[in-house]
Amino acid sequence: MPTPDNSSLDRRLGPLDGAAVVVSNVIGGGILFTPPLVAAAVSSPWLFLSTWLAGGVLAFAGAMAYAELAALRPRAGGEYVYLRAAFGRFAAFLTGWTSFVAGFSGAIATSAVILTAYLGRFLPVAADTTPLLTIPIPVVPLVVSRQAIVALSTIALMAWIHLRGVGPGRLVGNILAGLKVSALLLFIVVGLTLGAGSVSNIQQPGGQANTTAWVLALIPVMFTYSGWNAAAYLAEEIRDPGRNVPRALGLGTLAVVAIYLLLNGLYLFVLPVGELAKVQGSVLDVVADRLLGTSAGDVMGVVSIISIAASISAMTFAGPRVYYGMARDGSFFEAAGRVHARYRTPAIAIAAQAVWSGVLVLSGGASALTNYTGFAVVLFAGIAVAAVFVLRQREPGAPRPFRAWGYPVAPAVFTLASLGIVANALWTDLVTPLMSGNRWGPSAAGLIVIAAGTPLYLFLRARGRSEGQP
Repeated sequence: MPTPDNSSLDRRLGPLDGAAVVVSNVIGGGILFTPPLVAAAVSSPWLFLSTWLAGGVLAFAGAMAYAELAALRPRAGGEYVYLRAAFGRFAAFLTGWTSFVAGFSGAIATSAVILTAYLGRFLPVAADTTPLLTIPIPVVPLVVSRQAIVALSTIALMAWIHLRGVGPGRLVGNILAGLKVSALLLFIVVGLTLGAGSVSNIQQPGGQANTTAWVLALIPVMFTYSGWNAAAYLAEEIRDPGRNVPRALGLGTLAVVAIYLLLNGLYLFVLPVGELAKVQGSVLDVVADRLLGTSAGDVMGVVSIISIAASISAMTFAGPRVYYGMARDGSFFEAAGRVHARYRTPAIAIAAQAVWSGVLVLSGGASALTNYTGFAVVLFAGIAVAAVFVLRQREPGAPRPFRAWGYPVAPAVFTLASLGIVANALWTDLVTPLMSGNRWGPSAAGLIVIAAGTPLYLFLRARGRSEGQP
């Protein structure tokens, strides 16, 4: 019997597995907190809903562009693979670096801490932040508390499950995704049929919104849709990727769009758009309180725990495939490119992501990092979609099992919209503060986080050359 290649992954996933990762990765805290921001910008209920539809159309356009790229290059790593092919090693490394430092690890750490807050409703000790031990590391001490222990245990459990094979990871991920979607759909159906709402809330004309306000409202909407590209990271493990990766991306994204439109419709059914704009905290909790009364908190607590656990599972699944792909190309530490001989997973990459996520939990820096680099998610997705144009020009004869729908208009609109969102974030957080003498915003700090990967890139590049790598 031949010995398995210790640098390759097995194709064991189908389109529904990929779609489940997309749904779990996208539907998280964003849909609970961003609708009031959108409602404040566009005070008409129909304009409010139109922003979510427009965001869904853009997400689907991006998903179809990624589908072409993943079918063209069905390798692990998502936009790392596409940026390297179209724009070179350095651009690709920066997206992978950002994914490791903040994009996946920071999001996992933040989600794990939020999970403890919801667990605290049923088990108060899980949310206890009283320090038990402080490790006095200079600048950023690590603080161990009961809350931190629960968060670390969650991260470790998910890493252990996904390290032990695609089978266990797929099973747990699919179960959590199914529970998440079922719970949300049940809540929507009950709310629209039995809830104390009114269709007149959606029919009222509301205030006027100019074009600028509507476009600006797309910014939080696009952030809430981020994660639609999750199946692309797993392209190397999806059977018949030329057919099934596009299916996974398409099905997953359409499912998210449908759920988001229904949820926002329910929000308006229960709360007039003006009242929605004033909600502080989770909209779902407020709506549930109106619909279910005093039992709403416990019901939403269970739904939130399932939803967050599904998101952590999806990110634990997808993220390590980026570092694995980088290491295999010689752009990251070699160990991250090793595949477990028995479980056929990028075990060291999974463990490394879990360890760094744990450090972020103990340091309390996860939320800040993800806030700083939030714009980078949109930036790198926009650049990756632009790779469709570059590779069609550079490799016109390459076999493309799938071609992006709506090309060239759809990917062009997505790219321009993404760059517009990034430009607005940098103008608000960097240019305007410089002109007014105020403090920089989070996106400016994010540029520093991204640029901090440059010395590591140069070090790894120099070491690779000394070892004879191309």
